[in-house]
Amino acid sequence: MKNSFLAILLLFVTFTISAQEEPAKPGNSAQELADKMANPVASLISVPLQNNLTYGIGAYNGSKYQINIQPVVPFKLSENLNLITRYILPVVDQQDVTGENTHEFGLSDATVTAFFAPKTKGLILGVGPAFLVPTATEKLLGTEKFGIGPSVLVMHQGKGLSIGFLANQIWSVAGNADRADFNQFYTQIFLTHSYKSGASLGITSEITQNWQGNTTLITVSPNVGAITKLGGQTMQFAVMPLIPVVGHSNIRPDWGLRAVVAFIFPQ
Repeated sequence: MKNSFLAILLLFVTFTISAQEEPAKPGNSAQELADKMANPVASLISVPLQNNLTYGIGAYNGSKYQINIQPVVPFKLSENLNLITRYILPVVDQQDVTGENTHEFGLSDATVTAFFAPKTKGLILGVGPAFLVPTATEKLLGTEKFGIGPSVLVMHQGKGLSIGFLANQIWSVAGNADRADFNQFYTQIFLTHSYKSGASLGITSEITQNWQGNTTLITVSPNVGAITKLGGQTMQFAVMPLIPVVGHSNIRPDWGLRAVVAFIFPQ
């Protein structure tokens, strides 16, 4: 668990130091790519691998390593309307989270979101459905429920500056009747500033409200990122602490760290 995360951090440091700005191309300069990566409904194919490491979870001081595989695939529906599909498939390795001397490893439940995004300048809007898909390979890593609900994105983007939020509310509608219902709200508020080199600085806050369990978890994450190339592959690296500010003692970690490696496929 630690070795995988340290390898990601080493890659980030190495390629951030060695990154050089690519020759500017229309719609494809390093800063423009950084801006597109800050826009959740940009018409850009990407495959982010989000690595999360958290410690001090719950009564047994548990630890969790979770990698979220998050491909983003856009579809052009018309000249003025895109459909942006986002998939989140978590792989979890955790110890002492569900009990003392326990260990779980495997897939957790997937989340699939589809944003219908009209082409606009300045204020960007996206709306569509979000789905919870019971893909967990271990009982304690998932809900055994299928869920659905609305998702929305509102943001403003100018050259070098992105600010906005995305949110979804999902309710379970089918699944194992012996498991608790799923009723959860999630929102991410973000502010990002990019530079001509493709570097970026920002801050993100994530809020998760579990209505069924009546628990709230809020984290704040200042972050730094960089656009670079590995061979011919365009990539973005980002790193940030996960600072918990609100959370019940059963779910709130003492601290956390996130490193993101994203493979970008400019069109």
